[in-house]
Amino acid sequence: MTTILGRTEIEAILPHRPPFLLIDEVVELEPGARVVARKRVTEEDCAGHFPGNPIMPGVKMVEALAQAGAVAVLAEERNRGKLALFAGIDDVRFKRIVRPGEELTLTCDLETVRGPIGRGKARATVNGDLAVRGTLTFAVDES
Repeated sequence: MTTILGRTEIEAILPHRPPFLLIDEVVELEPGARVVARKRVTEEDCAGHFPGNPIMPGVKMVEALAQAGAVAVLAEERNRGKLALFAGIDDVRFKRIVRPGEELTLTCDLETVRGPIGRGKARATVNGDLAVRGTLTFAVDES
């Protein structure tokens, strides 16, 4: 897949910055509906988790999925310049350990959006193997 959005374009949509910006590129984007992004996992992503046996923390994988989903939401013209915040995390299951040097493919399909609240099915894979999946609920900050 071809890169649609690189780091500069992602930073124009999301307020996150390193070290907490957890997506490297967007390879598929349908604003308000679907996003596919990538995250190359580094030693820094796993720092302290665990010494001598680096594993990307599950919470960072879920955050990377949320950031990918936020790109789909905030890429819509009506949401430009706003914040997408977590409102819920449901049915998350971790299926595979993720290590430095691996690449996460992050997919979020938005299911429902009613006003500023929406839900999306999210999953992250490594070479096609499921690493984590769940349902994310978000709220777009209207202020």
